[in-house]
Amino acid sequence: MRRTHVPVLILLAACTPEAPPEAEGCVNGLDVDEDGVCDRASADWSLGATLPEEGHRTNIFGLPEDALDEVVQAGLGHTSVWPIDVSGVLLPYEPLAAFLSDGDGDPEKEAISNLARTALGFGTMDEMYAWLGLASFSDELPMPEGGVSPHAVGAGVIDTQWGRSMSFSCGTCHTAELFGKTVVGLTNRRARANEFFELAKGFFPTLDPALFERLAEPTASELEMFIRTQHNLTAIGSKPPEVRGLDTSLAQVATSLARREEDAYATRNAALEANPRPNALETFVADSKPAVWWTMKYKTRWLADGSIVSGNPVFTNFLWNELGRGTDLEELEVWMQENRKVADEITVAVFATQPPRWVDWFGASSLDEAAAKRGHVVFEQHCASCHGSYDKGWDAPDADARSPEERLATVALHYTPQTQVVDVGTDLQRAQGMDHFAGDLNRLAISEWMGAVVEPVRGYVPPPLDGIWARFPYLHNHSVPTLCDLLTVPAERTAVFWMGPSEDPSTDFDADCVGYPTADAVPDAWKEAPDARFDTTREGLSNAGHDEMLTDASGAEVLSADDKSDLIAFLKTL
Repeated sequence: MRRTHVPVLILLAACTPEAPPEAEGCVNGLDVDEDGVCDRASADWSLGATLPEEGHRTNIFGLPEDALDEVVQAGLGHTSVWPIDVSGVLLPYEPLAAFLSDGDGDPEKEAISNLARTALGFGTMDEMYAWLGLASFSDELPMPEGGVSPHAVGAGVIDTQWGRSMSFSCGTCHTAELFGKTVVGLTNRRARANEFFELAKGFFPTLDPALFERLAEPTASELEMFIRTQHNLTAIGSKPPEVRGLDTSLAQVATSLARREEDAYATRNAALEANPRPNALETFVADSKPAVWWTMKYKTRWLADGSIVSGNPVFTNFLWNELGRGTDLEELEVWMQENRKVADEITVAVFATQPPRWVDWFGASSLDEAAAKRGHVVFEQHCASCHGSYDKGWDAPDADARSPEERLATVALHYTPQTQVVDVGTDLQRAQGMDHFAGDLNRLAISEWMGAVVEPVRGYVPPPLDGIWARFPYLHNHSVPTLCDLLTVPAERTAVFWMGPSEDPSTDFDADCVGYPTADAVPDAWKEAPDARFDTTREGLSNAGHDEMLTDASGAEVLSADDKSDLIAFLKTL
């Protein structure tokens, strides 16, 4: 398929709402220098935004360097413990922990635990965290106040008007364990967030509140929280992903909106909850991988397809999550207006996230610098026009005086100043999925307040490739298990593979091809998990495309085996 660049749609500028006006002084937001102006005022979230001269927005609000780390840590706390205390799905923590327990010898509690294990796949809280695939806290990501388990990034407790509640946060899908280390901002390939909502919809509303009260002994307000969550689950549309680790947010948001009124605040409607409007995403597969965070600093449009063309993406994250939790949008809007500092801190943390480096896991001696240099030339010839150009330490004037790690490091990335969308023949269904609810999002009053505009496109954003070695499997839909496969014409790529845990690099990783082990190298235990099997012949999971750079006009491959090996050596250094 011929490569197609989708230009920024300048015509939208006329209808893009302005950013929310700042109040006099900064009474509700981050103001590190205490000058009375909210730090967020320096960020451009408009359709016409461009990257600054340095080529990135790592320090998105231009904070003083000595204050940046403290703000980042505060933001990471919010990404680990969901902060929205008006969320539609709030689980009373202590009663839930009592309900999902090993029973402590109580026959009735043991029976309930076994019933939950049969219906849900887990019968205790620790089993639930493991089932969800949550990463562990670490020295790099210490458990914040309110964390509930040293093995559960993304599960946190907040105080609400009904008591202490557990909810799931950004870290559920955007923090992952990689060969013994926890990586903030990395796609969690083991996450089951969407499946959780699918299960919760079928289980919790059928649970008799009287039984819950007898076994879990909630307070009156905690019982009210439980009943409120039961009620809100009826407003949620959900859909399990085709393969574990993929995200079905598009379907969850679209089918949840189909259960609400078509007014400015998508008002709850019991009749629609029982008989929702039809939406193609009930069956149309538009799954995609949760994005890594460290490429955000290079972008001016959001999502895999760049279809959100304005507005702070953290606000979009709040809105989409809460639509998928049955939350009242008027209450959410008030919360967002009154908690701007929380959004500011999360924004700073996300944009400041750094990619993992190969050398921190495997050492500089595992890389062939001469091969990587040759691969750099191949990259510039075939990849840089979409993915950016990299200045490396080995090209610096003082390269001979640098350590191996410093020579392998990236000095600068030159990326397009405005995010482009490119069609390189990859599976379009994720991008097409936006067609089925973009209008519903754009008409919301809360979207207007946020300055968020959704414009469906045809293609995907070719991101910078920082940390690409850790981002397997590849493409927006996880359909390519290794870089070797990505550099192979589609007809010869691996058609079926398994997405297992990334625990032991000697068995769970192909270091030469960079990605999942395939064929005979797949661990037998992985094949026992049906939801880990990735079949690229299924709808929405095609591994086609991204092959124009591999072939000439006659279809012959232009890269030799040595070219590909050298290119992979270079990509390991990013």
